[in-house]
Amino acid sequence: MAQGYRSIGQVLASIKPDYPDISISKIRYLEAEGLIAPERAPSGYRRYSQTDIERLRYVLSAQKNHYLPLKVIREHLQLIDQGMDPPTVEAAEPLVPTVPPPPTSERGGPSRAIKLTRAQLLDKSGLPEGTLVELERQLVIKPRRGTSHYGWESLTVAMVARRLGPFGMDARHLRAVKQAAEREVSLIEQAVAPHSRRQDVARRATIEVAELIMHAHAALMQTALEH
Repeated sequence: MAQGYRSIGQVLASIKPDYPDISISKIRYLEAEGLIAPERAPSGYRRYSQTDIERLRYVLSAQKNHYLPLKVIREHLQLIDQGMDPPTVEAAEPLVPTVPPPPTSERGGPSRAIKLTRAQLLDKSGLPEGTLVELERQLVIKPRRGTSHYGWESLTVAMVARRLGPFGMDARHLRAVKQAAEREVSLIEQAVAPHSRRQDVARRATIEVAELIMHAHAALMQTALEH
């Protein structure tokens, strides 16, 4: 490592005391978003200067203390790059991810009215295309069966993925969430199997059991977080 430069591991170690939630994945995510731009050694390894580290600290502080979205932080950094002072901001309440509620049909069941093209999905979710590609590779997001369109489920996951990015969570983490959901679906299918002969009864039973499982999941997650 050239004199005056640090590796990503050294940067992580120096920043973690002030930002315990920082991870290599999050640092790389901020680089992918264009907020930091470390040099690359001939070997391909990232080399962080003191300026890079100060810039990273600024980004993390803006997120942690002021809950600024990356778009605003990027604008602030552009002002700094031009030799100007960024706007002074006051601490604000944390932003809550805004995800669309599941649409329903007139019968109260799930609706398939939302049909998005790939471009529309990217536009509405604000998700970088590279992230969408990785989510598709992990089969976390995929078009509706037999079509090239994306539904409410894909839009919701895309929006959640965008908001999880700053926390260092990527497609691999969401794949684990997907696998957990698939295990819960298996439980639901076993529970409604005795009603499979009547399609209308099976549909109502599936919806009811799914809602009960989701309530239990939320309660158990809260219990785990508290302990």
